[in-house]
Amino acid sequence: MILNNLNYPLDFKFKISTLSSDFNITDKNGNYVAYVRQKMFKFKEDVIVFNDESRSKEIFRIQANQWIDFNSSYSIKSVATGESFGRLARKGMKSIWKAKYDIIGSNDQMKYSISEDNGWTKVFDSMIGEIPVIGMFTGYFLNPSYSVKDKSGQILFRLKKMPSLIGRRFQLDRLVDIPDEDESLVVLSYLMMVLLERSRG
Repeated sequence: MILNNLNYPLDFKFKISTLSSDFNITDKNGNYVAYVRQKMFKFKEDVIVFNDESRSKEIFRIQANQWIDFNSSYSIKSVATGESFGRLARKGMKSIWKAKYDIIGSNDQMKYSISEDNGWTKVFDSMIGEIPVIGMFTGYFLNPSYSVKDKSGQILFRLKKMPSLIGRRFQLDRLVDIPDEDESLVVLSYLMMVLLERSRG
């Protein structure tokens, strides 16, 4: 199973009414692409992707491959077929300054990479966030973006955190067409990356 006929931009919008990190993915017309739920109180990351907010049908599962989070990779599988799309791998020490991840295909070869466009955004967000009153509004003007590139360095997708008081909305644009299965792998990798980056602050 793949995500197909996606109408960009896609909106990732976190729910504020739940303790878990649930969020909706909708297309430019407001149609559901997926509903994402991160299982709470797990030693290893466990994320379920449903067809919509009713959670009536699981379509993908993303699970950490090891307990130690710092250098983990995250397997991405279709629930219907048990097929592995590949995995998302955090690039360890390189992720301290700017978020960097590898998107690895089902053949265990690196296909694409995700990188934060400007590491200073996170630094300024942390610094200004400590200032009374002013720090409450960093979500309106300090918003990181993350680009997916192929092996030649061409930018294919870009995810941007959208201005908001509590930083709960992201928007994903496709800049270049790629094969449907690869596109699904990229979108699923992005949703896992958003959960990981939000948990880091």
